[in-house]
Amino acid sequence: ASPNPLVELPCTPEEAVAGSEVVIVSHPHSDHFDPLARRLLPKAVPLFCQPCDREEIEGEGFTDVRPVQDSARFQGVSLHRVPGRHGTGGDGNDLRLHPAGSIRRFAPRVVITHSSGAVWGGGELIVMDAAQTLEVCRAAPRSTVIAVHMEALDHGTVSRRELRARADEAGIPPDRLAIPADGEEIRI
Repeated sequence: ASPNPLVELPCTPEEAVAGSEVVIVSHPHSDHFDPLARRLLPKAVPLFCQPCDREEIEGEGFTDVRPVQDSARFQGVSLHRVPGRHGTGGDGNDLRLHPAGSIRRFAPRVVITHSSGAVWGGGELIVMDAAQTLEVCRAAPRSTVIAVHMEALDHGTVSRRELRARADEAGIPPDRLAIPADGEEIRI
């Protein structure tokens, strides 16, 4: 079993979920929607997910599960479901920029990337690394990119410090690439 999280949380898990107005579950892997969060979240919280995950999430007792077929809105925020892949599915020689199509299609003000360079199994990259995150910044020059999924899990290979240094070298300032600390809130 993985020893996750690897860092002390800045608050209790109960405090982390207190007052949650909405939850977005990209996929139900335990490093994205862990068993404790599943237990602590209010069962009536609006929860957006992939259509294929609805049954599993409802099976956990959640009563306001909202699968996103194409798009959805919540309190003035638009969600658009786009095709994506968790990793390359190959040998790493065919790396793809995960959200490139959605960036060009929607021109969002904010882009959230999983940027830890996490690897799985035989070293397959399963989320963006530093180079891919910087490519997102270049592909979306009018967007603020927020790099998350950093340093708290045992399969990450990119640190916040490394990502910031690479961004600085590339001329991408902190107001274009935010790399929040554990527990830090970024108001959008």
